[in-house]
Amino acid sequence: MAVHLEALAFVTDGITLSGHLRTPTTPAPDGGYPALAVTGPFTGVKEQVAGDYAERLTEAGFVTLAFDHRGFGASGGRRAHEDTQGKLTDLRAAVTTLAAHPAVDPHRIGLTGICLGGGYAVRAAAQDPRVRAVAGIAGGYNSPRFFAADPDGYHAGLAGFIARYDEFMPAVAPDGGEAAMSGEEPWSYYGTARSAAETWENRVTRGSLHSLLTFDALSAAPLLSRTPLLVVHGKVDAYCSPDLAAQLYDQATGPKHLEWLDCDLHVDLYDNEPYVTQAATAAATFFKEHLQT
Repeated sequence: MAVHLEALAFVTDGITLSGHLRTPTTPAPDGGYPALAVTGPFTGVKEQVAGDYAERLTEAGFVTLAFDHRGFGASGGRRAHEDTQGKLTDLRAAVTTLAAHPAVDPHRIGLTGICLGGGYAVRAAAQDPRVRAVAGIAGGYNSPRFFAADPDGYHAGLAGFIARYDEFMPAVAPDGGEAAMSGEEPWSYYGTARSAAETWENRVTRGSLHSLLTFDALSAAPLLSRTPLLVVHGKVDAYCSPDLAAQLYDQATGPKHLEWLDCDLHVDLYDNEPYVTQAATAAATFFKEHLQT
């Protein structure tokens, strides 16, 4: 199915967010298309992973809105800072924007999140009854309890991030250099042409890591009692724990579906085949069922 893409800006908390709205070119059904807000990885921008999944989901018949969260890409806000509550507010504003669009059925809106966006999507869906279904792909279902298996180390880490809260550090670095996303695997995506995007910046505040380590996505699972949940995750993932994905699924109390994929790397679900097609197909099938397309 052909896709029409247009720039769409929307405002929340006085901050202008930059989005890409994709619509199918086929005639809209009575009442409008079902729609999905799409949120992507930590530091990611709409021209990267979120945009790639949005394109595929629009080809499957959904209006999609992929956007830059506050502080990232072409959006306003404090630069390169992970604002967990702000991102949840952004997602709520994205749902509001979709619901008001003339091409969209406001009663058929879902959320899709990839990597850390999966955690945000789940938490946002648990807090917004307008969201009728949610999917996490290679999701980061952060849990302070999980991170604090060593409480002394956990609190020492938090103290270090607070002490240098406003300082910038690289998002990724080669050859084992210090970075918010350390290691060769993140560099293999963000440090190469695979992730090429004019507005992406290789920096993030140290305070962002405090935000990540204190963000609780996992505890949202039992609150999804009436919101169908899809979890798509790699059996092997060194960056977003498969164990946390399994816990999220187990603790969700409503309709749910889990698909394990045989990929070896977290970033396989960013742009590598056949995994992206498998994940996008699973999401499209799930949303067609639960948004009744």
